[in-house]
Amino acid sequence: MSALLATTLISAALLPPLSLVILLTAGLWLHRRRPHLSMSLILLSTSALYALSTPWIGGLLQKSLEISTPVSLDTLGDADAIVVIGGGRRKAASEYGGDTLNGTSLERLRYAAYLHRASGLPVLVSGGKPDGGSHGEGSIMAHVLQSEYGFSPHWVEDASLTTWDNARLSAPLLKDAGVHRILLVTHAWHLRRAAPLFESSGLSVIPAGTQFSSIRLDSIRDLLPTPSGLRDSTYALHEWLGILWYKLRTILA
Repeated sequence: MSALLATTLISAALLPPLSLVILLTAGLWLHRRRPHLSMSLILLSTSALYALSTPWIGGLLQKSLEISTPVSLDTLGDADAIVVIGGGRRKAASEYGGDTLNGTSLERLRYAAYLHRASGLPVLVSGGKPDGGSHGEGSIMAHVLQSEYGFSPHWVEDASLTTWDNARLSAPLLKDAGVHRILLVTHAWHLRRAAPLFESSGLSVIPAGTQFSSIRLDSIRDLLPTPSGLRDSTYALHEWLGILWYKLRTILA
């Protein structure tokens, strides 16, 4: 078993929904032996599932990760380049005849293209193929920029498997070209983990987040469980878990 696969399995076990399924299963298994503990675990897992599935809680968790407000177009001239981090692929997409970007990556890439048109800054795309497939995210992003947005990125990094790799492998490409200050494009909830990694690689970072979260209760629907609410909560908890892991990795290194 590869280290990446082991990390993925451990992460899945610690995050919803699998972590809640494990708690619920443990509660049901202990029903006869430890009825009070069993009921506590069942109530904890079901209550957590409900709360984490609401758009409001998902928004609160993602808002806790945001480290900046939307970047001002007036500050674009302070940067030397734009770096956009891939957010995943769809492997063997039948309608495209092969690997393509998922929605998360497309949201980031669209914003990077918007900032490029507003500033004229060169773009670096970063992302490999951590789960296999035929093409890395960086290569696919480069193709999408050329075919759908009409320009090519200046640099393509397509070997990274993690956010740590995105920073470690992108920094030398940028430094060799004299780039020291970058606009870092990714989701707003990802910047708390990503920005320090690029800074520790010797780059100055201007956070350029997209998809900022709302924490307002606009209607009763914000308190009703939805698949997208659970997705948002899971993304946020995954980020906090990743931040903790990187801190431990730094300490143990």
